[in-house]
Amino acid sequence: MNMSVTSVLFDLDGTLVDPAGSITSGIRHALVANGVTDPGEEAVEALVGPPLQIGLRTLDGVTDGNIDQIIADYRARYAKVGMAASRVYPGIRELLKALREAGIYVAVTTAKPEPIARELISKQNLGPSLDAIFGNASEHGSLGSSKTHIVHAALTAGKLDPARCVVVGDRYYDLDAGRENSVASIGVSWGFALENELDVADHQVATVQELAVLLLGEERAARFEGQLMQEGQK
Repeated sequence: MNMSVTSVLFDLDGTLVDPAGSITSGIRHALVANGVTDPGEEAVEALVGPPLQIGLRTLDGVTDGNIDQIIADYRARYAKVGMAASRVYPGIRELLKALREAGIYVAVTTAKPEPIARELISKQNLGPSLDAIFGNASEHGSLGSSKTHIVHAALTAGKLDPARCVVVGDRYYDLDAGRENSVASIGVSWGFALENELDVADHQVATVQELAVLLLGEERAARFEGQLMQEGQK
């Protein structure tokens, strides 16, 4: 199957990049440093996706008085060790390259503050494979947990046809943003989705190879798989 897309909008953490525990451990570290009881890994994993200002407020002990310092402490730790600890998921670099070679427009749409997203993308050397990067203007998530405005900004800036575009992400925020912009969605299961969270996606994939088939078609995806095998042998 080929979706015949001309543009793809990728989420970042949990879709292109595996934070390798750097987000959750950093948040837990910052909470404890500010006198908040550690809520545990599972509770913090559920926060990966929306802006921190939104997710942190769901935790007991986080208040208007300490939230800004918690975020500042988390960001300092993330900049120091978290970005470098993150890893691009296997096959993603090759997929992005194959999409570009096929003439498909590729952008990132993330709830991360845009400057931080750009820094992470630079550290992971993904920039050359992307046409554009869109994120939130600041840490505060003034538009809530929705990513609708981020996908809209990408469509507008790139003059993209929603009918030939697809959003790819691991949380329902991505899928909702696609639907609200009349853009199809693909949910990837290797990220931070909770049980049944991806059921609202137009398509679901469990591997990068399955994603390649949807985005590139079987013939091009077969060439991509060949490249992937060669890369793995190096």
